[in-house]
Parts: sequence; structure tokens; C-alpha cells
Amino acid sequence: MNEAQKQILLAVARDAVKAVINGGSIPEPESDDPEMNAHCGCFVTLKNHGRLRGCIGQFTSDKPLIELVVEMAKASATGDPRFFANPITPREQNELDVEISVLSPLKRTDDPLSLRLGVDGIYIKKGYASGCFLPQVAEETGWSKEEFLSYCCAHKAGLPSDAWRDKDTEVHFFTAEVFGAAFEDI
Repeated sequence: MNEAQKQILLAVARDAVKAVINGGSIPEPESDDPEMNAHCGCFVTLKNHGRLRGCIGQFTSDKPLIELVVEMAKASATGDPRFFANPITPREQNELDVEISVLSPLKRTDDPLSLRLGVDGIYIKKGYASGCFLPQVAEETGWSKEEFLSYCCAHKAGLPSDAWRDKDTEVHFFTAEVFGAAFEDI
């Protein structure tokens, strides 16, 4: 994506978050840009002074990216269950940073240790349990490959920490184009 496209997506994400936390009208953006209309997954992450305040996304989409960004921004602001007891308030909106991760398709691997830290995100699934980490989580935490996989199993999917080693556990990789900005700079 070029810088103009990134700025458009950041602006629609910011506008969606502001609308949902202030009770306003949710934007319904449209675009004739093929990149904005691509059917791909994305995550929208919200932070306040580096502290996570919401992160919601999906791996696939039946709608254009520009619409999915709005949907995920709204969900990140109000629908992340980790923050139901401490929702984002209108007062903190100007302290928020928004980060968008536009995802590649998932690719299943039989060799989880072929993971490229800081490049590949992971999606781990066994039965009804699943969890994921975006690629940037490895850089933020400094975890090794084994720690990255184990923490995803135990803390995101609710599986035993070594479940990624089990042949019945699906491990998928994906990459992400990640960009973001402070609300006030968008």
C-alpha cells in the first residue's frame, strides 16, 4: 500500500473509533481503489501510551478492506472482551494510537519452528480452541520461537503450552503490512 492509501485507512479507523465511543454516526466509506476493495483480513489495534486498549480482527473477509477496517475499529473500541470492565472513554480518545495490520492469507505449516520472528504471525487451532499473535508481538516481547508458539497456545488458545508440537494442532503463518499513527496525527 502506498502512503495515501494507508492514511485513508487510518482516517476511517480513527473516525469509526471516535464515532462509536462518542455515540456518533459510523462512517460508511467507499472507494474505487482496488487495494481498498481487496477482500483480505485485517486487525485494528488501539493503544493508549503504549498500553493495549483493544485489538480485534479477522483473517478473511467477504467485504472490501476499507469496510472491514471500519468494522474492526468499532469492535476494537468496544468489543474486545479484555476491556469490557474498562472501556475506552471519550476523554482518552486524543491519547489513542491506531495500528492497522493488513493480512496475507493463512498458510498452514508442518514445521512451526520455521517461523520467522517479527515477520510471521501465527494462528493456532485445535478443536474449538484457537488463538493468534500478530507478527509484531514477537518484536514487542522479545520471545524466542518456542516462547511465541507456547504463549499463543497457553494464553490465547487456552491449550497446553506445548500443543503446537502436537500433529493434531493446526499451526498457520501469515504476514502483515503494519502501519499506524497517533489519533492527533491522522
